[in-house]
Amino acid sequence: MIETVTETAKEKPDVKIKIQRFGSYLSGMVMPNIGAFIAWGLITALFIPTGWMPNKDLAALVGPMITFLLPLLIGFTGGRMVYDIRGGVVGATATMGVIVGTDIPMFLGAMLMGPLGGYVIKKFDKLIEGKVKSGFEMLVNNFSAGILGGALTLIAYKGIGPVVEALSKALASGVQFIVDHNMLPLANIFIEPAKVLFLNNAINHGILSPLGIEQATKAGKSILFLLETNPGPGLGILLAYWLFGRGTAKQTAPGAVIIHFLGGIHEIYFPYILMKPMLIFAAMAGGVSGVFTFNILDAGLVAAPSPGSIFALLAMTPKGGYFATLAGVIVATAVSFGVASLILKTSKAVDEDLTSAAAKMEEMKGKKSSISSVLTSTQDTFVPEVVNKIVFACDAGMGSSAMGASILRNKVQKAGLDVKVINTAINNLPADADVVVTHKDLTDRAKEKLPNATHVSVENFLNSPKYDELVNNLKG
Repeated sequence: MIETVTETAKEKPDVKIKIQRFGSYLSGMVMPNIGAFIAWGLITALFIPTGWMPNKDLAALVGPMITFLLPLLIGFTGGRMVYDIRGGVVGATATMGVIVGTDIPMFLGAMLMGPLGGYVIKKFDKLIEGKVKSGFEMLVNNFSAGILGGALTLIAYKGIGPVVEALSKALASGVQFIVDHNMLPLANIFIEPAKVLFLNNAINHGILSPLGIEQATKAGKSILFLLETNPGPGLGILLAYWLFGRGTAKQTAPGAVIIHFLGGIHEIYFPYILMKPMLIFAAMAGGVSGVFTFNILDAGLVAAPSPGSIFALLAMTPKGGYFATLAGVIVATAVSFGVASLILKTSKAVDEDLTSAAAKMEEMKGKKSSISSVLTSTQDTFVPEVVNKIVFACDAGMGSSAMGASILRNKVQKAGLDVKVINTAINNLPADADVVVTHKDLTDRAKEKLPNATHVSVENFLNSPKYDELVNNLKG
């Protein structure tokens, strides 16, 4: 049977969970709109004067897209996260104030005004709930959104826009100072550990991408797009496991390499580091050396690559920049591989199982493990007959959760179970979810969102002997 745990009291969120939640909101405003960012990046790479096919008429699209389209999409998404479509409309309207009130791409302003607009209209609707006479609902709804949206637009235009512009310019100047003094590689000393704590989307899309886009509008490219997305550090660690690892870790590493390097889902290598924390130094060394190489070769991308696949990096590389991009990835991989190999070759074998306790249990039972298994679970008791929907959730709802949901869906279908399996972001967990599957570092946040659902913790997206036990439990 799967071990059951009953939550007796709702724990107060710790600092890590609060940071993850804040970062999730930042990245949640950008991630759904990545397609638009890629479209802008491709048009920029193709048609600007230094692009692959310079075209003055088509290049005229670049400015309006970066100035109006992308900030408005972020503002709408931010407002919608707070109060659905109605919040999104007011949030986008309010965002227009910071756009027109400044002369730089207003991404930070959009991240502020979008949620603020959603929050204001949400509070207003609660205030008048049950007080509007029958027949006047549409009139009140439309005019309240219009009046509040217009007021917030004026406030943003006159007050908030200039403040955010000054802040954006200060941050950009600080980043430029770091770049000019060759200090940028040191950033990965903090970025790599933060990624493993599932702050990767917050760092990339909440902080680096807005600053990188401002650089790209002026210089045509930005090195900031390469800091978090470089697949080299993770690739080096996985290759080291492939060659020098033992047991299940060695067996699953080749599949993880494909998912990480080609598929761009970096979360796949996080459990390998969490299993042996010393490997974080390999990731840090790879990240620092990669960025150092990018810096000296003047590498940069035209837009944020998402996911962090080598294909996405090459697609966002400007004309003449392929050598610099590939060199940074190769150097990061080599350095990370060297450090990770040394750690693995000098460490004890007992520490190198992805789920050592579970593997021992399998060995004792004589039960075959599956390379495609995903879950190591800690869950509440549930009745199999009432489980209709399983939701695989991650921070952004697009990377590891999509992969995990696909594997889980196949296993459920093969077992002949009539259970729906979907993936989503933690912030968008549906209320009708019966079972919620998350990585163990994100389970507390998922429990806060849906305390009454059954929660299953994932340790590794590719391997866990508890997965088959979960399916058997669902079969009753």
